[in-house]
Amino acid sequence: MAGSHRLRATLCQIKPRKGAVAANVARVREALPADAGLAVFPEAVLSGYFVKGAANEVALAPAGLVSALGAPPAGRDCDLALGFYERGRRGVYNSMAYLTPAPGGDRYELLHLHRKVFLPTYGLFEEERFIEPGREVSAFDTRFGRFGMLICEDLWHAITPSILALDGAELILAGCASPARGFRARSVRPENLEEWDRIAARTAREHGVFMLVSQLAGSEGGKIFPGGSSAWGPDGALLERAPLFAEASVPAEVDFEEIPRVRTASPFLADLSTALPRLRRSLDRAWEGSSARRRMGAAAGARVAGKGVGGGVGGGVDGGKGRAEERKGEGVWGKRDGERAPHRPGERDRAALEIDAPLVEAALIEFIREEVVRRRGFAAVVVGVSGGVDSAVSLALAARALGPENVFGFRLPCATSSPASLTHAALVLEQVGARSGTIDISAAVDACAAACDPAMTPERRGNLAARIRAAILFDQSARLGALPLGTGNKSERLLGYYTWHGDDSPPINPLGDLLKTQVWQLARHLDIPPEIVDKPASADLVQGVDDEDELGIGYHRADPILDWLLKGHGVDALVRRGFDPEEVGIVWGRLSSTHWKRELATVATLSDSSIGASYLRPVDY
Repeated sequence: MAGSHRLRATLCQIKPRKGAVAANVARVREALPADAGLAVFPEAVLSGYFVKGAANEVALAPAGLVSALGAPPAGRDCDLALGFYERGRRGVYNSMAYLTPAPGGDRYELLHLHRKVFLPTYGLFEEERFIEPGREVSAFDTRFGRFGMLICEDLWHAITPSILALDGAELILAGCASPARGFRARSVRPENLEEWDRIAARTAREHGVFMLVSQLAGSEGGKIFPGGSSAWGPDGALLERAPLFAEASVPAEVDFEEIPRVRTASPFLADLSTALPRLRRSLDRAWEGSSARRRMGAAAGARVAGKGVGGGVGGGVDGGKGRAEERKGEGVWGKRDGERAPHRPGERDRAALEIDAPLVEAALIEFIREEVVRRRGFAAVVVGVSGGVDSAVSLALAARALGPENVFGFRLPCATSSPASLTHAALVLEQVGARSGTIDISAAVDACAAACDPAMTPERRGNLAARIRAAILFDQSARLGALPLGTGNKSERLLGYYTWHGDDSPPINPLGDLLKTQVWQLARHLDIPPEIVDKPASADLVQGVDDEDELGIGYHRADPILDWLLKGHGVDALVRRGFDPEEVGIVWGRLSSTHWKRELATVATLSDSSIGASYLRPVDY
């Protein structure tokens, strides 16, 4: 290996501004270390990751990248690897560039460009819609030795790092933008980072290479990038780790002398080099067989098309509760022999919904700071404080994120509100230390009802009150220069149990991906008063009516059913597991009939530039 046997590298974990390429270039230059030979930045660091249809707007040609970076800053002449959207001949690529100071120090020289091969298009991701895939993986020579680069999902496929190792790479640089997912109980880090650890450690150990994994930090449109960048030795040992949810520069020492020692003790790469020629025929045969099976599958699919093969996601439940009642009458529960009783959520169901409350708190505080202050330029928020647990948790999180002096909590009672709601709202406002106000909406609701329909039903008055509350919060937002903060939980959103353009209207919501039972867990961690946490959940829109009365099922029973359904299990599968078919029918019926409430208004598409269908820009662009 040419060059030094040691390298001091720095993992540069920063938060880019969405779409602000020039500002992000300046941030990269500021972050370059003075005492390192290499700085490694994350995927898409020059633009932010979730740019969707704006990818072409933020993309740079390789020559444009070199021009934008300018001359290396004085005293910081390190090499750098960074992620950016590249404008190429075939389209836009998600790329990683390796640059080194040119002789004379007046500019950077592009040594190598890696284009992301595996483009995730599932779940949160839709890269294939906007990005062209790379078609090559290769190692390259630097002044420090022979390196390789991969981008995010590239590392999840064993073939790509194997190619780099066989091509002589002794250090693999991975730029990643992996939003935090999975906050199960007793987690040290989000679960996706735990998986990154397993992949990076195994890759390093299998090939006897050093691994530097640079993760994006910050929040983009609600996707929270956790940071947690890491460095790994050729034996798979963790060398360094960056903090969660923060910008950081973490040095990592790379001692290339370790590689021969590790590879002698564990000659996996040598074994692969020896076996690969013999395995190539197997690989070709497997590929040919896979292609043939795909062709046969496509032909079979064409033959059965139009034959009425039905069923939907729910396994054939139609009409929610009605069909569930039919099944119950048919003896789904084995009532002929009376041996089986309806399932009630047990220990395993509850364990699946347990969260690591301190980790969730840290993530949501980061989310509020990023989305309120950094992304939208506000310093304060307004929150409608109902006296319930959801608004209490949002209020407490906002106070911890922004300081209680920057949180305005409004009690908005009407004539039908429970007196306990006012008391509980005052209790949490005092505990949190937020600035408080009270606006009685009774007169507004009465006046509107009298003008529209004096015989308005209690349910309609409740929806009217919810929309008036939203209007008042937005008006107070304009008066105070503060952003409205939402309070709705995931259970309510999935069950459609909220007033459209009422309590769902604030532009950001920290609780919208937490089921109700998880909000209760977080509330206890945040020390929300027990009289708020333990009382029956109620929208408090109709006197004497709580959520279970209206839904027909309580959250402790509904949440496990929702969890199974969201994981792709059908209604029939849940019934076979022993869940009460009537309760499954209630949950499935509400879930499947309220998708419209979770989207913006449905617009008739008349052009090829329809907003939200063809004209796609992220919410924070």
